[in-house]
Amino acid sequence: MSHLSEEYGMRRVWAVLPFVLVGVALLLAPATAEPAWWNLVVQVVLFTLAAAVPGYLTRNVSYVDVAWPWGLAGIGLVTLFTADQLSTVTVAVAGAYLAMGLRMGLWSLVLSAKHGWWKPGAPKVELPRYRYQRRRWERQGYRSEALSVQFEIWLQGLANASVLAVPAFILAADHQRLSVWSVGTLILWAASFVLESVADRQKQRFAASGERGTCDRGLWRYSRHPNYFFQWMQWNALALLALPSLLTRFDDTTLPVWVVLTLGLFLASWTLYVTLTKHTGARPAEYYSLRKRPDYAQYQATTNMFFPGPVKTPRKDA
Repeated sequence: MSHLSEEYGMRRVWAVLPFVLVGVALLLAPATAEPAWWNLVVQVVLFTLAAAVPGYLTRNVSYVDVAWPWGLAGIGLVTLFTADQLSTVTVAVAGAYLAMGLRMGLWSLVLSAKHGWWKPGAPKVELPRYRYQRRRWERQGYRSEALSVQFEIWLQGLANASVLAVPAFILAADHQRLSVWSVGTLILWAASFVLESVADRQKQRFAASGERGTCDRGLWRYSRHPNYFFQWMQWNALALLALPSLLTRFDDTTLPVWVVLTLGLFLASWTLYVTLTKHTGARPAEYYSLRKRPDYAQYQATTNMFFPGPVKTPRKDA
């Protein structure tokens, strides 16, 4: 193996390592071991059948968009069925995972049917964000298409089995009761869930209206990706909801495991932020928007990419 290949291989190892560490910590902590084992089984079966096998047969990464949200719903079900006590907060956090997973999962089935992913003999149209990912593979020197497709699929499966499950399993282990903190964070989650749906609906109405150009109405006037922002805020709310449980409950866990679980709670937010702004979210979306819409550069100059803010006045060249 050349030095260049070793460098690119290590890049993928470093990408996987935090997820592996957090997943192992969930399995080692007595309070989270049972749901973590069940979740691992659920994610492996789901990603194998819904993404890895069809991805191998077609070299299409887009199947992961079916597996990932249904995997979130799986975390919600595992939380409900493995909790020793179904407190109000435990049911609420399981419901949050089910709502997020089912909302995106049902849409993924509509999208996959539209693009013919499951129809024998039909061309498998890959989503733009994964066509953009192929440009990254080329720039980074990855040669094996089959290996790269599987890496992208299983990286998201590993996230479901590790950092994205941390808030749910920590809360289920603690049997946290309703408090000012938990009510406030649940309201934050619910508001963000609703606003993500509002942003998507505004974009759909604009597309259905037949107007040309870029949607800059409603929430899209203040952020170029308000749906991504409010999706990220849902994960922030879940991490904040779990924080008191992490600080007070895990007296039967070793310090290294507790530290890794703390890192995992932070990574639940950070992983979604990086994904939604760079990996498969805003960056690839804007790459294609600039090529399809002549007015998109002006929209970029006047509107924040991710965090909502007031409309900006573009600088005039001197």
